[in-house]
Amino acid sequence: MKLVLVAACALIDADGRILLARRPEGRSMAGLWEFPGGKVEAGEKPEQALIRELDEELGIAVKEPCLAPLTFASHTYDDFHLLMPLYVCRRWEGFVTAREGQGLAWVRPAKLRDYAMPEADVPLVAHLIGLLL
Repeated sequence: MKLVLVAACALIDADGRILLARRPEGRSMAGLWEFPGGKVEAGEKPEQALIRELDEELGIAVKEPCLAPLTFASHTYDDFHLLMPLYVCRRWEGFVTAREGQGLAWVRPAKLRDYAMPEADVPLVAHLIGLLL
C-alpha cells in the first residue's frame, strides 16, 4: 500500500480560533473541512512543505521556528495510507486569503466537531481542544 506524507497546520489566531479550510469542488473529499497543508514533496521536510503550502493556499508567510509539532494522524484509506503530522502556528505574516477557491472558517475549539472532516483529521480535534481549552 502506498504511503502518503501530508503536513497539516492548525493556525491559531489571537482570539484562540483555529482556521479550517473547506476542500473545493472537483477535489477528492470535496466539501469536507480540514487543517491547511499539503503533500510533502520529494526532498522536502514537513516544515518546508507547510511553509510552501501556506503561502500557495493562503498567501501567508510562516517561519519554521513558528511551527510547533503537536501530534500526528495515521489513517488507512482505500488506496493509500496517510501519515500526517499536525503543527500549531500562532505567528505568520500577511493576511489569510483563500487563494485556491476553498472556503475558510475561523472556529472556536469547542465548535471544531461541528465541521465535517476527512476521517484522518477527526482524531486531531481532541488534541487541539486539549491544548486550547
